[in-house]
Amino acid sequence: MKLWIKDIVHKVDETVLLAGWVANRRDHGKLIFIDLRDRSGVCQVVFGPWSGEEIYSQAQKLRNEWVIQVEGLIKKRPDTMVNPDIITGTVEVEPKTLVIMNEAKTPPFPLEGDGYDIDEDLRMKYRYLDLRRERMKKNLLLRSKVLQLIREFMIRNDFVEVETPTLTKSSPEGARDFLVPSRLQPGKFYALPQAPQQYKQLLMIAGIERYFQLAHAMRDEDLRGDRQLEHTQIDLEMSFTTEQEVRDLVENLMTYVAESCGKKILQKPFPVFTHEEAMKKFGADKFDLREHKDPNIMAFAWVIDFPLFEWDENAKRYTFAHNPFSAPKPECVEQVLRKEDMGNLRAQQFDLVCNGYELASGGVRISDPAVQRKIFEIMGLSEEETEKRFGHLIHAYEYGAPPHAGMGPGLDRFIMLLAGEPNIREIIAFPVSSSGQTSVMDAPSEIEERQLEELYIEIRHKK
Repeated sequence: MKLWIKDIVHKVDETVLLAGWVANRRDHGKLIFIDLRDRSGVCQVVFGPWSGEEIYSQAQKLRNEWVIQVEGLIKKRPDTMVNPDIITGTVEVEPKTLVIMNEAKTPPFPLEGDGYDIDEDLRMKYRYLDLRRERMKKNLLLRSKVLQLIREFMIRNDFVEVETPTLTKSSPEGARDFLVPSRLQPGKFYALPQAPQQYKQLLMIAGIERYFQLAHAMRDEDLRGDRQLEHTQIDLEMSFTTEQEVRDLVENLMTYVAESCGKKILQKPFPVFTHEEAMKKFGADKFDLREHKDPNIMAFAWVIDFPLFEWDENAKRYTFAHNPFSAPKPECVEQVLRKEDMGNLRAQQFDLVCNGYELASGGVRISDPAVQRKIFEIMGLSEEETEKRFGHLIHAYEYGAPPHAGMGPGLDRFIMLLAGEPNIREIIAFPVSSSGQTSVMDAPSEIEERQLEELYIEIRHKK
């Protein structure tokens, strides 16, 4: 069985089987030095006339990124030849067999270095090559570690991981929906979820009490360095809880993951600012508390007491400030029902910020059908529209809805900060480019006419 390269330091004077990619080749007279790379690390393989005519001849053909298998003896390097820059720097491999498993074309760009200077479209087109570089591998391994830490923490705190549908109903969540036409019901559409918001509330009504999911969310919105069309969030919801309990849990989760990844927290417990205080002090509801932009420091802070509504100048009416399911503060409920002083009402809504980024929005949810209907009425929905778009959730409230609250920290932004990367594309295996083009697969793309016909869809081009 193939041995991980990192483990050969424990196999001195033993013969092992290794496989991977040729990271580098160096010829020194009659000696040929190959740096063999697998996911775990790099080791030096030394070929010479003593290797045998056939193996030596094969070694002369090797080029970068060829895939090979080597069976060889692990030998200690002389003290003067130790390489302290790699984990296998105290040993080298004396090959007994060499198998060329696959040759490789010359990569379109160097795989050494950080790759920041390479054209982004080229990196996305050959993302499978870009991921071979050390920095990108470390980012994916960090992401994997964070996922494991999150699951470990949530399960330890009695949360149940539940997957929710990817095909759902169009719902206002603050961005455009991605729509999916239905073949079986012509003229009707599914929507890809902007968040599992309604499903997780339904799970609270179902009695799950503590739910979490590493949920994919899709939003058709303009791209930037900390935003993709598709992102992952640490979605969670709790029944019979309070805003403070949710914030405490998320604070403990963020601290546990960040410190497990070697980061320092600037201030514990996290400082708390009301929305009004944040706007006066920082001019925005996301801010950076670090005096010096040290990437090893995580400066978390809470922003609370957000407005319940904001004025929509185009529609000439109030709309939700975060999402339409955020509960008003208890002292504001009567004013909501009477539709009074709506510009000054506050929500049980809270954000988590870190190093200048918004990491999460959370809130206590509405569990009173009357209040929920009134919120939709204020937003300009008629009773018929409310019933059509949200009747399923409101009717569920009528069957014993517990008080509940939750949050959805953005996993990609969090890992971006943990990795010290400039944008989230660097910590996602196959992101879309800044223009919205997918990695490798060349989408969006045109589809065949027969597929459109099956969906009863006709493409109209703008004049």
